[in-house]
Amino acid sequence: MTLPCLSVAPDGVYLQVVVQPRASKTAIAGLQGDELKVRLTSPPVEGAANKLCCAYFAKLCGVAKSNVSLISGDKNRHKRLLIEGVSVGEMERILGEYL
Repeated sequence: MTLPCLSVAPDGVYLQVVVQPRASKTAIAGLQGDELKVRLTSPPVEGAANKLCCAYFAKLCGVAKSNVSLISGDKNRHKRLLIEGVSVGEMERILGEYL
């Protein structure tokens, strides 16, 4: 299964996400088009949702928080993350448990 939200990066994977801030719990909500929909409990103020999004994927993938960085979408619901230290295959396996 090849997920449209994933692409190969030099040191890991790029992940396209669309976030829904102020949700009741932080969780993956499935695919929405070519992006992974993620519900976040934090509000979209002062970068709180961006921090939670990066921390959530770091925990999910079992990598350090410093290995997950926001590439684009700082002030937007549509974001692109770089997750270093995992392959596309590993990421598909991890996300497959939630989809």
